[in-house]
Amino acid sequence: MAAGKFLIGNGAGFSGDRVDAALPVVRTLIARGLPSALFFEVLGERTVALAQLAYQKDNNAGYEPMLERLLSPVLELCLEHRIPIIGNFGGANPSGAARCISDLAKELGLKSPCIGIVEGDDVRGLDLQQYPVFEADAGIDTFGGEIIAANAYLDAQPIAQALTSGADIVVTGRTGDPSLALAPLIWHFGWSQHDWDRLASGSVAGHLLECGAQLAGGVFFDPGYKDIPDPANIGFPIAEVDADGSLLVTKADGTGGRVSVASVKEQLLYEVHDPACYITPDVTIDMTNIKLTQEAPNRVRVSDVRGRPRPEQLKVTISHDGGWLGEGEVSVAGPNCRARAMAMADTLRERLKIRQLPVRSRIDLIGLGAVHDNDAGDLTREHSAADPLEIRVRIAAAGSRQEDVDQAAREALAMLCCGPAGTGGARWSTSRRVATRSCLVPRDDVPARAVLLEDIT
Repeated sequence: MAAGKFLIGNGAGFSGDRVDAALPVVRTLIARGLPSALFFEVLGERTVALAQLAYQKDNNAGYEPMLERLLSPVLELCLEHRIPIIGNFGGANPSGAARCISDLAKELGLKSPCIGIVEGDDVRGLDLQQYPVFEADAGIDTFGGEIIAANAYLDAQPIAQALTSGADIVVTGRTGDPSLALAPLIWHFGWSQHDWDRLASGSVAGHLLECGAQLAGGVFFDPGYKDIPDPANIGFPIAEVDADGSLLVTKADGTGGRVSVASVKEQLLYEVHDPACYITPDVTIDMTNIKLTQEAPNRVRVSDVRGRPRPEQLKVTISHDGGWLGEGEVSVAGPNCRARAMAMADTLRERLKIRQLPVRSRIDLIGLGAVHDNDAGDLTREHSAADPLEIRVRIAAAGSRQEDVDQAAREALAMLCCGPAGTGGARWSTSRRVATRSCLVPRDDVPARAVLLEDIT
C-alpha cells in the first residue's frame, strides 16, 4: 500500500458550471508536489436523459457539451504532471467523449493520451419492470412516457481498473458521484474492496467535493449572515487524503470563498436522506460521529468517518419522456403594477380556457409569490403588500404536444398588445420534459467494465 498523502481536486460540480474553475485547482495540485488527481462531476439525474436525446439525433453527440472548454485550460498541465483526469462527462456517449478528448489533445499539439472508458451503466436492455421502485420515488408520475434512458450508478472499481491499466483520463457515464473521487484513492493506495472505513472516508471526500464551489461557500453565503470573500472568484475544492483514510478539505490557492466548519457541515448533509446510513455504490457511510475541526483558514479536518458493507443492489434512474414544457414571460412595471400583474394572470387563465388547449398550466408572479404560492395563486391574492417596482408574469404549460404548449406560452407574448398598461420584455420558449423514477437492481445484473479507447478504435 502506498504511503503519504494523495490530493484530489474538483473541476466542475454540474453541467453548466464555470469552465475556468479547474485551472486554479490544477495549479495548486502541481504546487503541492504530491500525487494527485482531478475529477469533473457534470451529470444530474436528468442530464443523462437529455444527453440520450441528443445522441439519438446525432451519434457524434450525447456527451458533455462543454467538454472541450472544460479540459482545454488544464489538459496539457495534467498530462505533463501525471495528474489523472476522471469525469462522468461521457453522458450517453462515453466513447464519443473519449474521441473528443483525443481530438482535443491533437489540436493542442499534445502527445496522444491513454483514455479509459467505463461501460455498463446503460441498462435499457433489462426488463426494468421486474425490479422494485426506489421507495422515495414511489409517488412519482411518469405520465406513461416511453423510456428515454435507464442508467445504473456504478461503483468506483471500473474507474480504478482503467487507472491501473495506465489511463491518463477516464471517461464514465453514470456513476456514484463520490465514486469519481474514491476511484483514484483505491488505485493509488491499493485499498481493499472491503476496507469499509477507508472506502467511507474516500467517499465522504468525494461527497464533499462533488458539488464544486459549494464547499467553499457556493449556495452557502448569505450577505450579512454568512459572508464569504470574493464570491466572483470562489475557489473549487481539494481533498488531502492519507493512506489510512485521514481526510482534510481545502480549496485552490489564491481564490475566493471560504472553507469553514459551517460550509463543510452544510455540504456534508447535502442530499443525505439518513446520516446514519448514507448509501453509495461503494460503501454505506455512518456520518453520525464525524468531527469537523478548523485546523487553519480554509483547512477543515474531517475525522471519525465509519463505513459498513456496500448495498447488494445498485440504484438505476429511469428517465421517461415527459412531453413538453412551454414558458412565456412578460414584465409589468410602474405604479399599480401589482394589480395589473394580477389582472394579466387572470386574463391568461381565461385565455387557456377559451382556447381549450390540452395542457396543465401554472401562472406565477415573480417577485410576489412565485416560490411559495400554489397553482391557483391563492397566496398572492390573500397577502396584499405595497406595490413593488416591477413584476415578471410567467406562464408555464405542460403537455404531450409541442404545438399545444407553444401556443399556451405565446399567450404571454400577446399581452404586449392585449394586456394591461405598462408591459414589456416578453419571451417564450418550449423544451422537452423528462420524468425520472428509480429502481433497485442486483449488482450481478449490471456488468460494468473498463476499456481503453485504443482497443476499440
